Amino acid sequence: MDSFYKVLSPEEQLLAARNDYNFDHPDAFDFDLLTHTLRKLKQGKSVKIPVYDFTTHGRQKEWKTVYGASVIIFEGIMSFADKALLQLLDMKIFVETDSDIRLVRRLRRDITERGRDIEGVIKQYNKFVKPAFEQYIEPTMRLADLVVPRGGGNMVAIDLIVQHVHSQLEERELSVRAALASAHQAQPLPQTLSVLESTPQVRGMHTIIRNKETSRDEFIFYSKRLMRLLIERALSFLPSQVHIVQTPQGEDYEGRSFHGKRITGVSILRAGETMEPALRAVCKDVRIGKILIQTNQDTGEPELHYLRLPKDISEDHVILMDCTVSTGAAAMMAVRVLLDHDVQEEKILLVSLLMAEMGVHSVAYAFPQVKIITTAVDKKVNDVFHIIPGIGNFGDRYFGTDAPPDWSDEDLDEPSY
Repeated sequence: MDSFYKVLSPEEQLLAARNDYNFDHPDAFDFDLLTHTLRKLKQGKSVKIPVYDFTTHGRQKEWKTVYGASVIIFEGIMSFADKALLQLLDMKIFVETDSDIRLVRRLRRDITERGRDIEGVIKQYNKFVKPAFEQYIEPTMRLADLVVPRGGGNMVAIDLIVQHVHSQLEERELSVRAALASAHQAQPLPQTLSVLESTPQVRGMHTIIRNKETSRDEFIFYSKRLMRLLIERALSFLPSQVHIVQTPQGEDYEGRSFHGKRITGVSILRAGETMEPALRAVCKDVRIGKILIQTNQDTGEPELHYLRLPKDISEDHVILMDCTVSTGAAAMMAVRVLLDHDVQEEKILLVSLLMAEMGVHSVAYAFPQVKIITTAVDKKVNDVFHIIPGIGNFGDRYFGTDAPPDWSDEDLDEPSY
């Protein structure tokens, strides 16, 4: 919450320099920005968090980016002081600490971390901090769902909080999985889907890469052939315009050219990275970004672990590469990340070698303007969300690594639900 102090006026700056500005009053906080930021985080969106400089009493020029998560821990002495903020909190915890300990902590922090002298800290404590606690903070204890005495040393209370959070995550994960499994059953495939024509050539390559007896060399060779065809197909959905050129014979030729600023490829690691050479082979000077999404083993939910995107990607048409998509959860998170970086939804093309109907419907329902291109769509996923009949674990077969007996595409590759 300390990140959301208001920007001080010149007069307030002078008061702060003399330790005469009340930083422990609700009016010192920018609750409008705070509630807007927390609301976006709860929606799974990325946000910019101001960085407050406690030495100069102002915000730094650079803000930090924070991404939405399954669990958001928000902390601050005025957490219960604003009604709109209070409504956003799913679990409210009041940590009760002895007043002497609070004073010692404040002295240590303000002197060592914020460069203040002991006289100024004590003056501010007696004039503002202690009265503010009694007037604005202590009375909000009644609003808490759980009061934790003795602070961080109360391991029993901490264990109870952890157990409650885990139970909520498990309930959510089960409900989301059930919804994905049952949604859009018997519905026609969406119009935003384009499946490569199942010619004898394409069918033959699928026969080879789906065969569990296929050697790694052949698996790689025919996967690359399919990737090249897939990327070429995806490029046909990019906007184009009439482009007239003159041939060596001196005649005009009316052709087409790309109508956009740039094309950027973004691979979902690790298996999606195998599609990058095919994109580079047909798009000169294409820019490449990478996203690593892995499944949390405790909650079963996809989590963003690594992100590297080119600058100014918001102006680009983006080809998002994910080798297999079963439920679509990882692909949807990747699309969400791109949208958070201001990429327009209609400029995103999701390309995948193999998808399950569940994944197709999930992505199309969540992002109806994203174009989906694949070489094949399988109808089913099993109880552990493997595509049936499927292709096996693409990353392990391509890179020659071994999967454990209970392998999952989601756990070991990009992990593509």
